[in-house]
Amino acid sequence: MTSPKFDNSYARLPDRFYTKMPPTPVAAPSLIALNDGLADQMGLDLEWLRSDAGLAMLAGNAMPDGAEPLAQAYAGHQFGGWSPQLGDGRANVLGEVVGPDGARWDIQLKGSGPTPYSRMGDGRAGLGPVMREYIVSEAMNALGVPTTRALAAVSTGETVIRETLQPGAILTRAAGSHIRVGTFQYFAARQDHEALDLLLNHAIGRHYPHVAEGDGLGFLNAVIASQAELVAKWMGLGFIHGVMNTDNTHVGGLTIDYGPCAFMDAYHPATVFSSIDQGGRYVYQGQPEVLVWNLAQLASCVLPFIDSDKDKAIAAAQDALATFGDHYTKAWKRVFFAKIGYKIGGDAQVTLVQDLLTRMADNQADFTRVFRAMSRGQGARDEFVDPTSFDEWERDWDGGDTTIMRTANPAIIPRNHRVEEAIQAGLQGDHAPFHRLNAALENPFADSSEFGDLEAAPTQQQMVRQTFCGT
Repeated sequence: MTSPKFDNSYARLPDRFYTKMPPTPVAAPSLIALNDGLADQMGLDLEWLRSDAGLAMLAGNAMPDGAEPLAQAYAGHQFGGWSPQLGDGRANVLGEVVGPDGARWDIQLKGSGPTPYSRMGDGRAGLGPVMREYIVSEAMNALGVPTTRALAAVSTGETVIRETLQPGAILTRAAGSHIRVGTFQYFAARQDHEALDLLLNHAIGRHYPHVAEGDGLGFLNAVIASQAELVAKWMGLGFIHGVMNTDNTHVGGLTIDYGPCAFMDAYHPATVFSSIDQGGRYVYQGQPEVLVWNLAQLASCVLPFIDSDKDKAIAAAQDALATFGDHYTKAWKRVFFAKIGYKIGGDAQVTLVQDLLTRMADNQADFTRVFRAMSRGQGARDEFVDPTSFDEWERDWDGGDTTIMRTANPAIIPRNHRVEEAIQAGLQGDHAPFHRLNAALENPFADSSEFGDLEAAPTQQQMVRQTFCGT
């Protein structure tokens, strides 16, 4: 058995980037889930991870040689309000490993105890949020969406106090980095040009090696393009992040921080789930616009690395931000044209998609089930309150390519009520629904008699209308 071999590039940055500190040990850890496929991809020894030493690392009780646990510093705009210091309030990056393919991975524990950035919090995580992030992040990966990953979930043998008492847990998260827009904002707000220079080149090296060192405009353009692709994929799945703060916007174009996230059942563009999003800032239809706002905050941070003349730098950054619309529209068309069976298309296909979505919203039609039924050639009209509304639309549609549609429209998504069922069972000590849901979501585009029940939309009694941050 071999413990992870660490090569910790972030820890080699100056100490104002983080606070080095170990996780806080827990009472009686036990393994809930270990992601074997991801462990292989990262080049980790599964036998070691399942050993007492592996469990000790995943619980934060003991660190293998080479680990350098640290809590990262960052800032951010939260629901539009500026917070000059946030940081990892309940997380530790244990270190970095390099996979067999050369990809670099952070290994981070979430729920590993208080840090200097905890802001009066206990630094712990409840079992419910850990299960939610494990399920949804792994489903997103299987659905083809760039995301942080879940390597393991561990029960701590302790309780945490939230709205109620619940079992404590720790998620082991893996990602190409944990660098956020808010990381850049942290140093920009302090006018720390040296740190920004180091951070820019570190982020380029981790995520955009084709960009030249020190090229702030090249970096900004790369982030804009990757984030436009990302949000288009969210839209194509009916996914609502729920807390698109700048500290939750990853510069590598990954989905990060699955707090009050949710997938729509019945389609409506004004859908909001998050209990803390009282004003609907992060509504489904508003996600592209919010992303542009977040990217503008990043642009302001890298102006010194675009041009030494501030006016020229601002003009170049504005031109770069103006490209988001073209990037997003191109990605949106690719995603939604595939959903109705086309590789390419024009204005007629845009009109077809928009008309279908309008009819779905008017008829409380289930987003996922309508598109999957279309790919099967039957059943889509049954999802509409007035089935003739779909019939009218279908007369203008030539049926599309079902092969394209079946690879674009999942049969199974992590529906809110199924996630909640798994969580509630887990709180009672029964993890079978959690494991079954994860197994089903490994192949979300496959038809499966074994998991067919998980395709069903929720009944009125099962419907989840609000999601919570869980911190």
